[in-house]
Amino acid sequence: MHLSHEEDDYNISLSKFESMLKTNKVLFFDSEEFEEIILHYLDMGKASLAKKALKLALEQHPKSTGLKLVQIEMLIYDDKLDVAEKMLNELYAIEPHNEEIYIQKANIYSKRDQHEKAIEELEKALTFTDDFADVYNLMGMEYLFMDNLELAKYNFIKCLEVDIEDQSALYNVVYCFEFLDQQKEAIDYLEKYIEKNPFSEIAWHQQGRLSYSIKNYENALRCFDYATLIDDEFIGAFMEKGKSLEKLKRYEEAIEAFQRTIELEDPTSYALLRIGKCYEKLNNKAEAIKYYDKTVHEDPLLDKGWIAITDFYIRLKNYQKALYYVNKAIAIDNENQLYWKRYATINRQMNFYEEAEFGYRKAVEFGDYQLDTWLFWVDILQFLGEFDSAIQTLLQAAEYFPEQYEVEYRLAGIYYMLQQNEKGKTHLNNGLRINAKNRTVLQELFPVVWDKKVVQNVITKHLKS
Repeated sequence: MHLSHEEDDYNISLSKFESMLKTNKVLFFDSEEFEEIILHYLDMGKASLAKKALKLALEQHPKSTGLKLVQIEMLIYDDKLDVAEKMLNELYAIEPHNEEIYIQKANIYSKRDQHEKAIEELEKALTFTDDFADVYNLMGMEYLFMDNLELAKYNFIKCLEVDIEDQSALYNVVYCFEFLDQQKEAIDYLEKYIEKNPFSEIAWHQQGRLSYSIKNYENALRCFDYATLIDDEFIGAFMEKGKSLEKLKRYEEAIEAFQRTIELEDPTSYALLRIGKCYEKLNNKAEAIKYYDKTVHEDPLLDKGWIAITDFYIRLKNYQKALYYVNKAIAIDNENQLYWKRYATINRQMNFYEEAEFGYRKAVEFGDYQLDTWLFWVDILQFLGEFDSAIQTLLQAAEYFPEQYEVEYRLAGIYYMLQQNEKGKTHLNNGLRINAKNRTVLQELFPVVWDKKVVQNVITKHLKS
């Protein structure tokens, strides 16, 4: 008896009970009927009706252990653990071999974060229960709470050995494999599972997802095909199928798969985005932009949508439109580093250097610490003649990239330009030590510095050493 029991169909007992509530007539139900009614209301989220049914049930069957256990379960759910524990101890004295008593004791310990004690109670339950799968599943969850993924996995596997249809255990065992970085073992396990249960769309989907993660797109596609054949309304499988087809460059088929997800439910921004990407790969720019527009309309806060439409126009070298869309994105979220980097890149392409510098500065401010962002920013600062700012920015970059020749050669170049030869020499030597082969970076960015005799002397000395 657990709150997770599947919803019971409306039946004669339920109809009779609801009729009783409307007429205020007191009708008799056996204890099992009451249990079904109570659990039905709990599954429906109607706690008040469940409590009303329980009250009437205990009035008619005050000695029913089953009903008392339902009451205990509800008390645990409401965090009334001490009351529940007292009632369990009373029941234990009467029925020490009832496995449900141990399961509910385990639930109490679990709620108190005493997971080892919970497992001890569940091990006792195993000696009395006929429903081994349920107990193994509960033990797996307790080990998950303890971050013992190996034992969690073991118990979920044991659960599936008893009840091969337990989908929650199947999801959990795959989760354990993945967390333990055992993708290959997970695939091997699922292959054996599918041999026993070939019509499990969940198993095929998980097998496909794992194959996709290791870049085996052909096998991933095969698995998703089976999943969608078994369940032709499996939205997640159609979505993953589309992604696999996209990786295999089968863009027309990918579009069909993504379109299927839209047929099954309201369009998602992700599906619309993927369709747009596929059309762009097919060089159908009109359809691509149509779906990119739909993407940002569906979810104006989706980063990838705005970036896709901005990048679309960047690739077309239509920087005015790209700037328009990235500005719209920034208006929605002005702390998004991805937006600011696009803003900077577009302005740099349009030779709007002050705007570009501002964009790179904001991108770094909001967490973009990629090397190219630092370097573009510094190069623009240098172009604008803001050498002190360029130096400070490079020194910041060096904290993130302490052994990066691109940073060192730039520092050397600026220091030499400012006649700070000793500092220039230090950073030039650093750059040569890290990567002498690419010393031409200095020549490309600082041709005047490169021609200085003091600079060539340092380079020559290093090459000879």
